Amino acid sequence: MKRREFIGLIGGASVTWPVAVRAQELPIIGLLGANSSSTQASWTEAFVERLHELGWIAGSTVAIEARWAEGRSERYVEIAAEFVRMKVAVIVTSGGSAVLAAKRSTSDIPIIFATAGDPVANGLVASLARPGGNATGLSIQSPELAGKRLELLLELLPGLRRFAFMVNVNNPSTPAEVSEVQAAARKLGLEIDKLEIRRAEDIQQVLASLKDDVSALYVQPEPLTTSNGPQIGALAQAARLPTMYGNDANVRVGGLMSYAPRFSDLWRRAADYVDKILRGAKPADLPVEQPTKFDLVINLKTAKALGITVPLGLLARADEVIE
Repeated sequence: MKRREFIGLIGGASVTWPVAVRAQELPIIGLLGANSSSTQASWTEAFVERLHELGWIAGSTVAIEARWAEGRSERYVEIAAEFVRMKVAVIVTSGGSAVLAAKRSTSDIPIIFATAGDPVANGLVASLARPGGNATGLSIQSPELAGKRLELLLELLPGLRRFAFMVNVNNPSTPAEVSEVQAAARKLGLEIDKLEIRRAEDIQQVLASLKDDVSALYVQPEPLTTSNGPQIGALAQAARLPTMYGNDANVRVGGLMSYAPRFSDLWRRAADYVDKILRGAKPADLPVEQPTKFDLVINLKTAKALGITVPLGLLARADEVIE
């Protein structure tokens, strides 16, 4: 099966291989997509492409079952339980809440996380060097990222004094992220309005409650905000609010700017972990790794819609400009 054909298949709720293929009892990779299939399409494509390079070809040497939670935390438990019943060889997912749901569902099936905030603090692993247990993968914990994002916002908006910070209070990574952003804001002399959400229906309400002196919106990078990127982008534009994100997916659907680890690279590296697991390695023995590539992405269409002129120096440093 060609890679492009496979990518088309995983856009649905699941991937079901022909009886003849399943009869071969291929190892099954359970892909628990915390976001929507369209939101993380480029990341998933990078994952599948790397698997192919390593000899794991969908429908030939491995089967892949994909399910999409679309940022709804209750779906994590349902999907993880389904994968346990299917006796998949490995579960691949991202984000602390999804990984925790998978870990609560099984202590035996290996779990690989393509991204996680602070896996030690969240109880996903015992330590970065020696994870222990059945989970390992890639951590995107990096306290300096909050400061870097706020510095970029200040470069774009020199008069910025107060910004809103949208967080999902149900995400286990939120307390650490809030502390990092608050510390960075104090250092830069900025004030914060924290916007707490728990579900998609809260987004419009919290944005409608913003005070007049809020000049920008900083959005926590996590599945609920990522899956609802189009809604957040549209509402922010209507409120004339420049936005800063922690992943590029939101910028591609109307956000203004992101500075973040290169998520497609993290998903490629997650495939390396899966390769080792399928060849007999144990998650407990595979150290948690950190990002090595970071991207600044700017959406000039959004900047134009907001009436913002992006400084040439900022554009020159951008890894990608969407026009």
